[in-house]
Amino acid sequence: MNRAVTIGKIRTSRTEIVDILKAWLALSLAFTFIYAGASVLGGDINKVFSINFAVFFVISLFTAGLGFLLHELAHKFVAQHYGCTAEFRAWDQLLYLAVGLAVLVGFIFAAPGAVMISGMITRKENGLISAAGPAMNYVLAMLFLGLSFLFPAWQNVFATGFGINIWLGMFNLIPFGPLDGKKVFYWNKAVWGAMLAFGILFMFLL
Repeated sequence: MNRAVTIGKIRTSRTEIVDILKAWLALSLAFTFIYAGASVLGGDINKVFSINFAVFFVISLFTAGLGFLLHELAHKFVAQHYGCTAEFRAWDQLLYLAVGLAVLVGFIFAAPGAVMISGMITRKENGLISAAGPAMNYVLAMLFLGLSFLFPAWQNVFATGFGINIWLGMFNLIPFGPLDGKKVFYWNKAVWGAMLAFGILFMFLL
């Protein structure tokens, strides 16, 4: 039974909570393989038995996990602001693909699921709902970047959070398939281009 659950002003359900936790763990595990440098084709799969792998998993839960969670909640809250019902649903096959590619070749296809929206919205509202997720990742990336300067002893952790969230923001702006970028591009190409340029600037020039 998909029983409704209310947490403060958040309207959710048991199914949504389970799907978020499932996707959070899978995506964090996939990023752990990347940052630990453990892959089958890379010849370093034995790194999964190291202490560093466990440390990277904890870091990924905090950085990739937080980025994923707030990305999806941003979609959800903006959709609810426009009067829609909105709940996250995990795509199990793509979760397997994300972890599988990370294990085999050291690459992530980060599409763990999507917020399912029901309601009457305009093209602009749909674009804003879609843009909210990548924008949240950029905000988190800037916060992690600032923290890396404020707390140099934790610089590696915060740098990881910065890199993951910039990458998540840029990846979701790809104007293809179910990704956010397709709907943002369809609504306003200038907004899409500015968001993509922001990510490129900080990813490659910082």
